[in-house]
Amino acid sequence: MISVITPVYNGKRYIESCVINVIEQACRDVEHIIVDGGSTDGTIEIIKHYAEHYKHIRWVSEKDRGQSDAMNKGIRMADGDTLGFLNVDDYYSPGTLQKAIDLMKTLPEPSLLVGNCHMWGEHGKLIETNKPAHLDLTQLLSAEVSVFPFPVNPSAYFYSRSLHDIIGFYDIREHYTLDLDFILRAAMHVKPVYVNESFGNYRYLQGTKTFEDMKRGSGDVRFRQLIKKYRQRLTPAKKFKVFYFIILGKFFKFIRYDP
Repeated sequence: MISVITPVYNGKRYIESCVINVIEQACRDVEHIIVDGGSTDGTIEIIKHYAEHYKHIRWVSEKDRGQSDAMNKGIRMADGDTLGFLNVDDYYSPGTLQKAIDLMKTLPEPSLLVGNCHMWGEHGKLIETNKPAHLDLTQLLSAEVSVFPFPVNPSAYFYSRSLHDIIGFYDIREHYTLDLDFILRAAMHVKPVYVNESFGNYRYLQGTKTFEDMKRGSGDVRFRQLIKKYRQRLTPAKKFKVFYFIILGKFFKFIRYDP
């Protein structure tokens, strides 16, 4: 079984489309766990309506300590061997959940499976398609270059629930870089598997937490602080490998430059 976990707080604008998106996946073996933080805008009523008609929907509504806390609650509720996180304003491409189930069956335990993610801006404009094909830890830590992009959104990756037995849960003190921190912790213990498949769709919209954080410049600062923290944990050999990838990435960016 695959467990899709959606943390939400006052997400009336998108909660119905999120629920419907999972329903329309027509996946044979899925549960949708919705962890609400005590919404007051009508979100709960929409969740209740669909939960009454679809047995795969499980939900809870109570105050929490932020998104990471809600995600951890969802993990503890989950019955599936494979986990996926779908934020309320994001959505899966058609057939994604069944593809994830089928592919995870071919991988060792635990595993992290990563696909492509479409980033959408205002008025449905495609900003870019994130294709994180190089997921070695030292490549991810080569932050000075953009040759090795991070997975941009959890709608485009799935992983073994047992991975949390190794790396622990999400840090409830972290409210911004929780996804990036998870990817780096995971990559320290397993080799992420990339497939060139369209899995997720991420709405990068004005007013959202990530958009506003990046607009202020805080997001870039947090990202570099996170990268620095994980670099310090590397062996000298792996630190040298990071340096090698930085130089290599800058070289390829230079030769592609057309003045």
